[in-house]
Amino acid sequence: QVQLVESGGGSVQAGGSLKLSCAASGRTFSWYAMGWFRQAPGKERESVAVISWSGGSTLYADSVKGRFTISRDNAKNTVSLQMNSLKNEDTAVYYCARGRQQFISGGDLTRQVDEYDQWGQGTQVTVSS
Repeated sequence: QVQLVESGGGSVQAGGSLKLSCAASGRTFSWYAMGWFRQAPGKERESVAVISWSGGSTLYADSVKGRFTISRDNAKNTVSLQMNSLKNEDTAVYYCARGRQQFISGGDLTRQVDEYDQWGQGTQVTVSS
């Protein structure tokens, strides 16, 4: 079972930036799609951005397109989320997660939450006006 540890959360003013990082244990990190998800109080967990095993494919929620960028470094077993132009509605706990299946890319890459089965503990992001 992989361990995923998020870091980089915090409090920021609207319009500001944060970069989240997720470090994964194990030797098979590069085989799996990875994703960032978030959950605000009283709301369901939602997908923010996902990236294929190679990094060649990415998908974003409409609400973050043009503001957030997901990337991965398979040599370092890390996946990151650069968040710019943050808005109050981006406030949530952000989770890193690993896809269920190996070598998913292209048209098979999905943002469906139930296609990701290994989760980190989450990191809080708070955006204030």
